[in-house]
Amino acid sequence: MPDRTGDSTPDVVAILRRWQESGAVWRVIGRRSGRVTVGLYDCTGGTEADRLTTADAAVLRFIGDRHSSEG
Repeated sequence: MPDRTGDSTPDVVAILRRWQESGAVWRVIGRRSGRVTVGLYDCTGGTEADRLTTADAAVLRFIGDRHSSEG
C-alpha cells in the first residue's frame, strides 16, 4: 500500500497493476482538477480496502478514460 508517512513517493501505477493482477478491483471514485481518487476493493469488488488520490501524470495516463479495472 502507499506510504502514508510522506517519506517516499509510492509507485501508484505499480500498486494498481499488482492490485488488478491479484484479482482485486480498483475503481475511480472521482476526477477533479487533474487529480484522480481511486478506491481499492477486495476480489469481490464489494469491500473498499484503501483509497488513494494522486495527480501523477503516469497514473492519469494508466487509468485513461477507464472507470475501473473491470473493463
